Amino acid sequence: ITGGSSGIGLALAHQAASQGARVSLLARSLNKLQEAKESIRRSSGLDVSIFSADVRDYDAVQKAVNDAGPIDVLVVNQGVFVPQELDKQGLDEIKFMIDVNLMGSFNVIKAALPLMKERKDRLPASISLISSQAGQVGIYGYTAYSASKFGLRGLAEALQQEVIADNIHVSVVYPPDTDTPGFEKENEVRPELTKLLAGSSGSMKADEVAKKALDGIKSGSFTVPCNFEGHMLAIATAGLSPERSFLMAFIEVASVGVLRLVGLFFQWNWYQTIENWHAKTNSKFAIIDLSIYTQE
Repeated sequence: ITGGSSGIGLALAHQAASQGARVSLLARSLNKLQEAKESIRRSSGLDVSIFSADVRDYDAVQKAVNDAGPIDVLVVNQGVFVPQELDKQGLDEIKFMIDVNLMGSFNVIKAALPLMKERKDRLPASISLISSQAGQVGIYGYTAYSASKFGLRGLAEALQQEVIADNIHVSVVYPPDTDTPGFEKENEVRPELTKLLAGSSGSMKADEVAKKALDGIKSGSFTVPCNFEGHMLAIATAGLSPERSFLMAFIEVASVGVLRLVGLFFQWNWYQTIENWHAKTNSKFAIIDLSIYTQE
């Protein structure tokens, strides 16, 4: 589990260890990894392996993967987020998010894939990428973050075609805002408009997201939503994503028209909120012609 020293990654590690899994954690901070290892030992009585590496450093990641040994389930969970409007955000912050969230995922998967494909038992294996509901729909102030998380879906869809013959199942988990230390810091710097628009989906506890993710991995689901809004988003944005469940495939086909209408309503409401906010703050962008979003 990358990013396994805190938040969703640590919650996943606790739950997997409690079910008897041999768990390895990878993160940058050795101190946090040691704290995570001790907390899992206290709760489950099991030891976990820890590896300090930056996912942006492919050589360091490859060494950690090789030292960890055979991998049956790879959870690519690392992520960073600095919310800000694009014109106010430095390119260094944008590059940091892209490098950690997207390129870091490529590094981890590329390092682990050869050993996963060479496993002798040929039993099902899994690669799970932790995205975000901001990886399904763009939100004000999430420009760089959404780009990095949207990219995970493209990675996952193409990768699934490449590894299905090796009995490796790929999943993408889409959590909403999750109560983690990172989320607390994010809230401190979120633009006001971001708070108004993103707050409508609610938030979840890390343990709740971890359980949804683990259940999705076990079932081999490609798309793993975490709450009611997530299920609606998953159907509305299904596109050409793989679907293992005939029931869910039927629901997607039957519901997509209605959910498109609901989605248009949400978009209208968001742009109305943006217009009102700019009008209230006397911005030069106070007047927005909403008709451009409803033209046929």
